[in-house]
Amino acid sequence: MEKLNLTQEWDKVFPKSDKVDHKKVTFHNRYGITLAADMYTPRGKEGKLPAIAVSGPFGAVKEQSSGLYAQKMAELGFLTIAFDPSYTGESGGMPRYVASPDINTEDFCAAVDFLSVQENVDPESIGIIGICGWGGMAINAAAIDTRIKATAAMTMYDMTRVTANAYFDAEDSEQARYEKKKAMNAQRIEDYKNGSYALAGGVVDPLPKDAPQFVKDYYAYYKTPRGYHPRSLNSNGGWNVTSSLSFLNMPILQYSSEIRSAVLLVHGEKAHSRYFSETAYSKLTGDNKELLIIPSANHTDLYDQMDIIPFEKLNAFFTEYLR
Repeated sequence: MEKLNLTQEWDKVFPKSDKVDHKKVTFHNRYGITLAADMYTPRGKEGKLPAIAVSGPFGAVKEQSSGLYAQKMAELGFLTIAFDPSYTGESGGMPRYVASPDINTEDFCAAVDFLSVQENVDPESIGIIGICGWGGMAINAAAIDTRIKATAAMTMYDMTRVTANAYFDAEDSEQARYEKKKAMNAQRIEDYKNGSYALAGGVVDPLPKDAPQFVKDYYAYYKTPRGYHPRSLNSNGGWNVTSSLSFLNMPILQYSSEIRSAVLLVHGEKAHSRYFSETAYSKLTGDNKELLIIPSANHTDLYDQMDIIPFEKLNAFFTEYLR
């Protein structure tokens, strides 16, 4: 496995809990990429525990929202890990800042591999939480990985849909997609000439006065002390420009109707992205699927607002299905 350089100091954007034990861990996926994670273990719990792997938002790192979720769920009695997806944060993979519908789905499955062999984890009681774009990846992982017993998708994006069709499907046409492909393939040549990969940029900074409200919400999280982190893509230079190519051509959630395990989708009533959860929910089948809309909440409220994130519901959901 690739040797990673992991920081050992507490550098999260949220305070450290005295109710859990924390350590850095690594694991690898089927593509040979070594992933970095924070493991949170509830203090005073013995025996084999139910476990949850957490990742997201899309372009964030484990020191941000996913770590907050993981630490809180550990306080509630679950062994958890929050991991950096391939090519991002402290995880391995070259070049940096690449996303992939396939590899990022595999990252969740690799987390299940890792949790399944821990001495203090019940391998029959493993769930996952995906936030924002990793909500879509989590559901996609649940469609292929029968070991996942419960999946929560928080304020989810379908990144393949928004890449191919733009927001609210406003550019859902062959011509619009052709222009995107043409631009990105031209960028491929420039990248090859330069020997490096141009970055698309993180959250816009400075913030334009006429920016849509959801962009202002992203800025308020990623670009201020509330959520800024030096390793976060969204807080800094963003993804590779050409990273979006595979998202134009490989839609996720194609077999989500076949998921037999439990799925909980949670979204804010006022979130610009709410339609992603509503569409995803409409494709799910079985009486163990649920869509929960949080009144008045926007997209980023579910990143870190402890009085808005329904942890009581998450606790009940995973307690029921990770038995």
